[in-house]
Order: sequence, then structure tokens, then C-alpha cells
Amino acid sequence: MALLATTVFSCTPKPSGTEETDADIIVYGGTSAAVVAAIQAAKMNKSVIMVSPDTHLGGLTSGGLGFTDSGNTGSIGGLSREFYNRVYKEYNKDETWKWQKKDEFDNKGQGTKAMNESDQTMWTFEPHVAERVYDDWVKELGIKVYRDEWLNRDTGVETKDNRIVSITTLSGKTFRGKAFIDATYEGDLMAAAGVSYHVGREANSVYGEEWNGIQTGVLHHKHWFEADISPYKIPGDPSSGVLPRISTEDPGVKGEGDHKVQAYCFRMCLSNHPDNRIPFPRPADYDSTQYELLVRVYNSGWRETFRKFDIIPNRKTDTNNHGPFSTDNIGFNYDYPDATYERRKEIIKEHESYQKGLMYFIANDPRIPKDVQEEFREWGLPKDEFTDNGNWSHQLYIREARRMIGTSVMTEHEVLGKKEVKDPVGMGSYTLDSHNIQRYIKEDGYVQNEGDIGVKVPQPYKISYGSLIPKKEEIQNLLVPICLSSSHIAFGSIRMEPVFMILGQSAATAAAIAIDKDIALQDVDYSELRNRLEADKQRLEIAAK
Repeated sequence: MALLATTVFSCTPKPSGTEETDADIIVYGGTSAAVVAAIQAAKMNKSVIMVSPDTHLGGLTSGGLGFTDSGNTGSIGGLSREFYNRVYKEYNKDETWKWQKKDEFDNKGQGTKAMNESDQTMWTFEPHVAERVYDDWVKELGIKVYRDEWLNRDTGVETKDNRIVSITTLSGKTFRGKAFIDATYEGDLMAAAGVSYHVGREANSVYGEEWNGIQTGVLHHKHWFEADISPYKIPGDPSSGVLPRISTEDPGVKGEGDHKVQAYCFRMCLSNHPDNRIPFPRPADYDSTQYELLVRVYNSGWRETFRKFDIIPNRKTDTNNHGPFSTDNIGFNYDYPDATYERRKEIIKEHESYQKGLMYFIANDPRIPKDVQEEFREWGLPKDEFTDNGNWSHQLYIREARRMIGTSVMTEHEVLGKKEVKDPVGMGSYTLDSHNIQRYIKEDGYVQNEGDIGVKVPQPYKISYGSLIPKKEEIQNLLVPICLSSSHIAFGSIRMEPVFMILGQSAATAAAIAIDKDIALQDVDYSELRNRLEADKQRLEIAAK
């Protein structure tokens, strides 16, 4: 669920009364998975309603992540691939290229071409283009969407005989369905329905994994402190106090579990076109002391500021976290998954303040190296993106929240090809990827990050149908394509937007079959499900190279 960062956030009851709406399938969420699930339901001739807490459709895909984490694009099929085909068609329109000509755009990408002429897909795009594609697609099929409708998490889920009967929002609207799909980033419907779930990292011993649990001493990617940097206000003097954004707690024992989640950030869309660029504003609560650690990183010789300024069309970026101190707000989100709406709003606002302040700091503080600062000032917020939210993304990157404990659990064994999946409903292919979870003080007195993992997946892997459904004794008509049943580290690979769309389609397909047969989702005949998925061009296996 995309919680909004500013005034468009709404979580208080509205004065309207008791509107009730029925459909075969109720999709709760406004994410990319929610949109695709609703589209698939409509294509299977089922009445469907999207109940979206979001004002904007598309979640992170329309919220700044325009440089798609695609992995092996050969594993992406069905409606997910159709989305990227629709984006391709948008960029074949001359009017889409407002700030540069099409032939001026660097189409090389990083491992995947942005615009693939051979199969007519486009894997890098602007946020407003993605949102337009989703909106137009939903309108084409006449799908009913209720926006800014928030589940009443306390009393808003009615169940009977292990089935959800209806959900009610804070505004008083009640939605009744035969099947429900929780397509939020947080899994609020799943949790409110009493389904088992986990938050944080499991110990490696739980599923016999290697890359789950606390990972002190493991240094992957480039998001750790390569130089010895003091965490203290006066370098080397513990009595002077600790700099902001460094934990003084023991990080824990390697391989053991905890209830901490990987860091969140906003995937920023930036522009360097003079006519479309807004200089980074100074936040009202700006505090330069929050970024003292970054000054020490620069003073150590680090110069990778622009490593994740990934280029998307029209002289813009999808800018992500990179380095030991960057846009990831490490350690400030642990309570987010189970938090109240009001507490989540506070967490989102803190992340926004931190990241906007960081941008202003790099662009203006005299301690930033001159060459870095001059190049940084060429970038700013785009005037034509997120126009109702101060040109700032409406979607915080919720990399991980709750994860269901369902009929089956995806682990690193399935992802790394060590254990077979016999009931695939989609495929993933991205690296086992977790962002940092802690920033702590080592025994030698220097600062370090912990939790960043990057383990290559040998080939595309299958995702189990059992991971989308709860245990039968809990709920029999709910599917969960985002907060699915997975260990922390397996989710690190699964949690990519193309995969969420894939699983959204498969979830809706299973829901339609269960409705037609009047059976529990756990009793759906897999061969029938597979036949329909393959007929709809879902990709369930790829021959090993």
C-alpha cells in the first residue's frame, strides 16, 4: 500500500455512511500487482473492484522506479510483459519526447536495452508515463476503482468459516466478494484477516539458509564503509557522543534472526534539463548535522555519488541508493510493517525530510567537494513529475514489510535452484538482494553497515502457487501476490515490480478458477491453473543454458 508523503495522505474516517459494493473479486491495493490482478480478473469475465488506499495507481512503478529491475527479461510474460509493451508504444509517439529527441536517448541501459525493438518492450520510463499506461488500461476495461480508501484494520474484515466475507474502509464503504487479493506492499488485509506472517529476518537455522539472518562481516555491493571512519562527534573520542544515524546497539550474532527490515528510500526522478529542473529546496526542518558522516566519507576519498543516477527518457533519472551513506534511511523503519496509519505517516515524513535534506546538503554545503557539488547542481526535481506532491514521489520504496507464512514458503533453496518448485505460477530472476538493515559501531571503534546482500541467481527460478495462498485452516479465499510466503532473503529476489505484476495476474487467475468451481483456493487443480496461465502467455519455465 503506497502511503502518501504529504497532504494527499488520508487515514481518518470520512463522514459518508454505509455504502456497500459487491463483486466476484475484490482487489485491495493500488500497486502494479493490484492493477494487473484487476485486469486479469476482468479478462476472465469476473466482476472486479479495486479498493485502493492510493490516489495514484502503479505503486513504485509509477512512483520513481523507471529503471526496471528486470533481471532476465525472458522470464517475464503475460500482462507484465504487456505493460512494458504498452510503455514501448508510448515512447514511439513523438509527443512523448518533450525534453529530448528519441534518437538522443542512450538506449544501452545496464544489461538490458531500454527500448527493445525486437520484442517491442521498453524497460526504462518516466513515472507519469507509467501511471498513464495503468490509468488508460483500467479505463479500457471499465474496472471500477475506489481511490483513497483505507482498510479499517481493527474491525473492517468480516470472516466466516475461514473465508473473508467483506472488507470495510475507514470511510464506511463495505466491499463484499467471493475472493480477495491483498496487493499492498504492507499486507494489511492479510494481517487483519488473521493470516500468519513474519516481519524481519529469520535465523539461517529456520530454513537451512546461508544468506538470511544477521550478516555482520559480509560485504557485498558497494554500500559499506571501505575506509576506517570514526562514528564519534570528535573523531576517536567516544565521550564526545555518536554522530546522527548510527546505532549504538549491538548488531547481533551472524546468522541469527531479528525483527528489523531493510532500509527504505524514495526512488528519485531527477532532471538536468534547465527548463524542467527545480533546484533542490531547503526543507523547513533542515539540519545539516544529520549528514556529518557523509562529509567524512567524502574526506576519505569516496567519489561514487552519481553511480546510481540511472538514465531514463527525457533527460531524467531513476536515482537509487548507492554507497555507505546515501538515500537509504537505515534503521528508521523497523516498526513500519505493523505500525498504525498515523505512525506510518510519521515514518514516511521522516524519510522524506531526511532525503530532501540530503539533496540540499550535497548541493549547498561548502564541505562537499567542489567537483561533486558542481555536477550535482546540474540536477533537480522535474517540474512535470508528481505535480500534485511538490514534484516529489508519492511512493516510499517499501522494500519489505510483512511476509505471509502460507501453504508453502519460498526460500533461497528454490531461488538458487537447489530445490524444485512443482507448482509454478511465475518466475523470478533477480539477484538475492537485501539493502542495509543496520549501521553500527564495530569492536574496533569504526562505523560499518550491515545487511546488504547480493548473491547472483544462476538462472530464472519458479515461484510456487503455494506461496500466494494462506494455510487452508486460516483463510480459503485470499491471495497475496506481494507479501507472499517467503523468507527474507528469497523475498530479496522476488520483490521486483515485474514479478509482482506476474504474481498479480496468476493470483487473479486462481481466484477466478476457485470461484467457478466454488472451492477453496487451496483446492484449485494445479494443472487447470497452469493451462490457463500458459494460454495467457505467462512464462513458467525457461530451459537451462
